Amino acid sequence: MEIIDAIILGVIQGLTEFLPVSSSGHLELGKAILGNESIPKESLLFTVVLHFATALSTIVVFRKDIWVILKGILKFEWNEDMQFAAKIAVSMLPAAIIGYTYESELSELFGGSIKLVGFMLILTALLLYLADKAKDTSKDISFKNAIVIGFSQAIAMLPGISRSGATISTSVLLGNDKTKAARFSFLMVVPLIFGKIAKDLIGGELTYDSSNFTTLSVGFVAAFISGLFACTWMISIVKKSKLVYFSIYCLIVGLIAIAIASI
Repeated sequence: MEIIDAIILGVIQGLTEFLPVSSSGHLELGKAILGNESIPKESLLFTVVLHFATALSTIVVFRKDIWVILKGILKFEWNEDMQFAAKIAVSMLPAAIIGYTYESELSELFGGSIKLVGFMLILTALLLYLADKAKDTSKDISFKNAIVIGFSQAIAMLPGISRSGATISTSVLLGNDKTKAARFSFLMVVPLIFGKIAKDLIGGELTYDSSNFTTLSVGFVAAFISGLFACTWMISIVKKSKLVYFSIYCLIVGLIAIAIASI
């Protein structure tokens, strides 16, 4: 993989992990456009590195929130912080169970099926449009909401469905406060990312070649920096109810992907 390819894919991952346009779908499109035969051989490790970078950027942006939650957990009191942590844990269950049970089937979907990505981007566009039109509320996320949002995160394992788009849209459509919905959406994925990385490391599925150190490092930095920007920007976008613009973007890209795949 060339350094420029690593930078491009790193920026794509960093931006699309938080912006509601599907990071997995754009990575598949990016790999197809770059057409570099070396990318598939390195894709698993490279993808893990990029996801690790965006997880770290989430921790940096929400460091104060995470610290407050951790202190609440250490107090062993059923306070608001402990309840929020419990809701995060509950929301992880659907994705964790489905991801573990159907891991091989899901992996087969990430093989350059551009038409599938296109259709899923159109579905993402619909979700974003509906969420953008939802009324503003100030409701807190309940445990029941956390489970429903968790299922939307599990569905977002499909390439082309935006994880942040699906979870934020679901939360808003359930009547939750938009700012709280964005905060919950970004924090709920961090444990899953680290859990997946740990599983891959323990399972010995990752192979490392020292000659790829530079491209992996460049990709990591690109994803981390762009992730910091996108995460902060996305919070502002959700507050201002500007999701419709991303709905239009996903619709256009989805239609283009389907058209190209059909040629």
